[in-house]
Amino acid sequence: MNTRKRKLLVTGASGLLGSKIVEIAENDYTVIPLHKTKPLHSNSLKLDITSTAEVLNLFHKLKPYAVIHAASETNVDKCETQKEHAWKINVEGTRNVAAACKAGTKLIYISTDYVFDGKKGNYTEDDTPNPINYYAVTKLEGEKQVVQNCKNFAILRTSVLYGWHPFKQNFATWVITQLEQNKEITVVEDHYNTPTLADNLAEMAIEATQKDLQGVYHACGSERIGRYEFARQIAKAFSLNQNPIRPIKMEQLTAWIAKRPKDSSLNTDKIRSQLEAKPLNITEGLDRMKKEAET
Repeated sequence: MNTRKRKLLVTGASGLLGSKIVEIAENDYTVIPLHKTKPLHSNSLKLDITSTAEVLNLFHKLKPYAVIHAASETNVDKCETQKEHAWKINVEGTRNVAAACKAGTKLIYISTDYVFDGKKGNYTEDDTPNPINYYAVTKLEGEKQVVQNCKNFAILRTSVLYGWHPFKQNFATWVITQLEQNKEITVVEDHYNTPTLADNLAEMAIEATQKDLQGVYHACGSERIGRYEFARQIAKAFSLNQNPIRPIKMEQLTAWIAKRPKDSSLNTDKIRSQLEAKPLNITEGLDRMKKEAET
């Protein structure tokens, strides 16, 4: 498929996932990065997704083939304490983007494993969401806005994004930075997810656009792991001392304001059967991240 002349918009293009999508999609699309506050790319356009008029005007002007909607307030505790802010970005912003896609633009919406309550893990797309924090409430409501306002869409739920970014930290880079400075870190051992290399999700999102996937998919890493063990695997991959990593139980952690699902790991069988870009396990993801640091 010759997609070179087709325009692909990427919201949240300055974030971890958005920046990877822009970088990878430029091989196949005319990519237009969109940002709210800090542009990462020279051709990035400023867009406030919470402004209905701004969104509709931009889409009318550019007439994009597709948009990957990666813009979101992902700070779980901030969403819990600033609910109006979270709703405005994650729900109203998503509704505006979805409504702007009514004319035929394909929408890929990035959602989260946190839509589940974490009581069982290995969730499939057929399992019923039951959010236990406000961040998840807004992301699930965002899914509903996509379904209600957009004819051509795919919802990609992901989990614990990690990878390199020029100025934003994530769990993996935080672990690396702390251990390089010989600092002791405390990590929960009974909090389970399916960590996702951002580059891997970017590839899946782009291919989902190209293959016109429809509906809900779990697009994340392929391996369920506890955070403490994940931290140890990060240390091992980057040849760092694992001794400063101390395990703690979720019930002992006082820093969290919002509740977290205990096991929100996702089953990736559905998307694995649809795409050539397969979900990576922990070793594969960290190996790729290390190689990127060496180039």
